[in-house]
Amino acid sequence: MKKIAFSGTLDPITNGHLWVIQEARALADEVVVFISENPVKKPQFDAIERKDIIERSVAECGWNNVSVVIVKGDYTARAAKRHGIEYLVRGIRNTSDFDYENLIQQTNVDVLDGAKTIFVMPPRDLGSVSSSFVRALQGPVGWHWTVKKFMPMPAYIAWIKSWLRTDWQKLWEGAGVEASKLDHWFDYLTGDEAYGAARRTYHNLDHLVHGLSEISAWASNTGASKADVAILKKAFWFHDAVYGGSVGKHAGLSNEEQSARLWLDASLGSEHAQEVADLIRVTDHFQSAGLSHPLKDAMLGVDLAILGQAADTYDAYASTVRLEYSDVDDAAYQAGRARVLSHFETQAVAGNLFADTWFSELYTSQALVNIRREKALLK
Repeated sequence: MKKIAFSGTLDPITNGHLWVIQEARALADEVVVFISENPVKKPQFDAIERKDIIERSVAECGWNNVSVVIVKGDYTARAAKRHGIEYLVRGIRNTSDFDYENLIQQTNVDVLDGAKTIFVMPPRDLGSVSSSFVRALQGPVGWHWTVKKFMPMPAYIAWIKSWLRTDWQKLWEGAGVEASKLDHWFDYLTGDEAYGAARRTYHNLDHLVHGLSEISAWASNTGASKADVAILKKAFWFHDAVYGGSVGKHAGLSNEEQSARLWLDASLGSEHAQEVADLIRVTDHFQSAGLSHPLKDAMLGVDLAILGQAADTYDAYASTVRLEYSDVDDAAYQAGRARVLSHFETQAVAGNLFADTWFSELYTSQALVNIRREKALLK
C-alpha cells in the first residue's frame, strides 16, 4: 500500500496515537496524519500548534515517512480520497470504540464515498490512553509526572507550558502590568535561560509545575488568603530562575540572591516586591536562618516537598540531581550528597524537616523512608 491516513483531533497527541501511526507505517510506504478542525470543540492547542507538536513528536521517533495535514471544512474520509488515499487507520480499544468507529466507517463509505477504515487494537498498556484520558489527569499535585508517561516529550513540554502560561496569567490579573512585559518574563522563565534549559535535569519546568501545584494544594487545605498565595507563587516562579550560573551585574552572588535580584530588576509592579525577594532568599541555606516571614515555612515546605513523594518519583528526582552534578566525580558526589541527606534525616527524625504543619503531616514519614533508601544506595 502506498499511502494510508490517520486522523483525529490529537489534542494532545499521546503514546496511543503514536502506536497507531507506527502500525500504519507497517501497512504503507507513507502515512498522512490528518488533524481535524471541529468548530464545536475547544481544543487546548489550535490546529497549527498541534501540527507542530505532531511533527516534532514523529521526528523524535525518527520517522521520515509521516506528514501532517490540517483538514478544514471537510470530512476526513473525503479529504483522504482527494489526497489519493483509499484507507484510514483507527485504533479501537474496546467494544464501545468498535461500535462507534464502525458507524463512522459506514458513514464514510456509504454516505460520503470516502476512504475505508482499517481497525487496529493497541496493546494492553495503551488500551486506556486517549487525549481525554490525559486531559482528565491534570490538576492534583504530581499530575504532570503522571501524564508524562503517556505522551511524547514534545507534546508533554507543550502541555505543561500551556498549563504554566495559564497559571502565570492568572497570577497577574488586575495587577496593571503590560501584557508584553508579562509575555517577556514568561518566555524568559520557561525558556533556555531559566527553567526550560536543557542542562537542567531537576530545577526545570517539572520542578516549577510541581511547586506551583503544591502551593495551590496547600492554600486549599489551609485557607490561605489570595494575597498570600500570590506572594508565594511569585517567589516560586523566580526562586530558581538563576541556577548553576551568573546573570550580568549580579555575577558572583549565590544563585538564590541572583534570582531575588532578578525578580526585583524585573519591576513587575508588585506591591509586595520586597517580600517576594525575601521569600526567594529563604531558599538559600546561608541566608535562610537570618530571615523571617510569615510565609517562610510554607515556601520551604514547597521547595522540599519532593522529598516526601512516592518512591518512584523520589528515585527519579535523585537521579536527576546526580545528572545536574555530572561534572563531579562519583566519590565526591556521594560524600557531599550523603552529608545533605544526613542533615535532612536528622531534621525529619526530630520532626523539623517541614516547619509548616500541612507539609509536615503530609510528607515527613515518606521523606524519611526515601532519604534512608537513597543513603543506603549511596553506600
